[in-house]
Amino acid sequence: MISLYDAVVPTWRQILGGAKQFLQRGADHCADNNIDPADLVQARLFPDMFPLNLQVVLVHAHSIGAVEACRTGSFSPPRNTPPPADYAGCQKMIADALAGVEALQPDDVNALAGRDVQFVAGELKLPFITEGYLFSFAMPNFYFHATTAYDILRMKGVPLGKRDFMGTPTLKK
Repeated sequence: MISLYDAVVPTWRQILGGAKQFLQRGADHCADNNIDPADLVQARLFPDMFPLNLQVVLVHAHSIGAVEACRTGSFSPPRNTPPPADYAGCQKMIADALAGVEALQPDDVNALAGRDVQFVAGELKLPFITEGYLFSFAMPNFYFHATTAYDILRMKGVPLGKRDFMGTPTLKK
């Protein structure tokens, strides 16, 4: 049987590592091509989608923030979390999420199994247990926002490939 830790933490670590890498590639692209990285921070794929800096906030919220939600029993969209104002802030937020995920201990994550977790957005309240919250809400949102951040950089001309997104897979030891 696979543990809760094994089902989520290696995936978060892999994709956050990829996000750290593709954001660095974005910074390098800007430096190499005399582009102001501030131009990327507010870039969007489409006018009604969040910009890069909010995509980064949501990657953080649906990874290490999801663990906190399981601990406290509640998750609300991070409306009160100020988005990074600059590109370096986006990089730091991803690095902080990765460091937080890397610090998670298996017993601590596994102890969250079966707990009640409620999604709260204004009047909307959705009841979950930890597993349902992580697998049907947090993880799909995590992938969506990480992919969208990657796609914004691709759209802005950063030379990225799938391997940049994928990070380092978990290989047989």
